[in-house]
Amino acid sequence: MRALFDLTAAYEPTDAQRRDPVPPVEAVLFDFSNTLFHMIDTPSWLLAVGDATGREIPSAATLEALADAAARPDVVAAQHGRDLSDTAHREAMRAWFAHVPALAGAEDVAVDVLRAPGTWVPYPDTAGVLDDLSARGVRVGVVSDIGWDIRVHARAAGVEHLVGTWVLSCELGVEKPDPAMFTTACAALDVDPRATLMVGDNPGRDGGAVAVGCRAFLLPSEFRLGERGLGAVTSLLS
Repeated sequence: MRALFDLTAAYEPTDAQRRDPVPPVEAVLFDFSNTLFHMIDTPSWLLAVGDATGREIPSAATLEALADAAARPDVVAAQHGRDLSDTAHREAMRAWFAHVPALAGAEDVAVDVLRAPGTWVPYPDTAGVLDDLSARGVRVGVVSDIGWDIRVHARAAGVEHLVGTWVLSCELGVEKPDPAMFTTACAALDVDPRATLMVGDNPGRDGGAVAVGCRAFLLPSEFRLGERGLGAVTSLLS
């Protein structure tokens, strides 16, 4: 019988599972953005957009305009559900960039550059940790709220082969913490959620994995350029 003060969960362990030792971790699910990969700095992105459009894009003024536009109520509203499909994400970005003078009329190019293979790069410790997990026989998946196919970035970085499954909100049509994001990944990896560790940086979204029986490890939500601290994941498995 469920304990009186247990939290509602999307799974129900058997009495035997409640008594047995917690199973060892057989698979690790990773968030993508600001966990395994990060976007290049915004001035570099703007420079690439300028190169692609032949425009002179003043960095400081455009950074300010981007921040101002992001705060507009209509732009904020347009971002709701943007990661549920490729089209929704593009429309949300268009709604934002249209209010930035240097990007107005070039919104689609700005989105294309945002999604370009080299615009998102792995942290210095990403490849090493994924390699280590592979060597240990630990299955790996990526579970991401994202509006486009991010496999292209992993391919460019040479780490795509180290990921066994990709569960993306734009393909599944739901976002974390919906249980389907995590259960779909576990099913694809043929692993029990109770033998799975979710790694991310958002308690409300990535932490939702615990509702399906996964364990969770949360990184600080700070934006980093150096090592992300992913070595702690392999330490946990040890």
